[in-house]
Amino acid sequence: MGQEDQPQLPCKFVRVTGCRGKDLIEFDFAVGSPDLFVELILPEAALAEFCRSNEVIVLPSGDDAQAHDALHWRLRDVTPGPIEPRD
Repeated sequence: MGQEDQPQLPCKFVRVTGCRGKDLIEFDFAVGSPDLFVELILPEAALAEFCRSNEVIVLPSGDDAQAHDALHWRLRDVTPGPIEPRD
């Protein structure tokens, strides 16, 4: 099967949205469209490997118009303080 016969996989996107503590990076991960995403948190080294292995398109960080809309909130908006590791 040649390269032209292989199915096209959807694009994957990452947008860094913040950090927690010393090493945890908050980011959005989307498949197909950057408008529908999940919020994830990984250590910096794990995020780099995640991006490499998923061949993501890194989107620019920053607030957009939706950030000020009351219907568009993020988990970090309602989660106080840094996340503490569990034993």
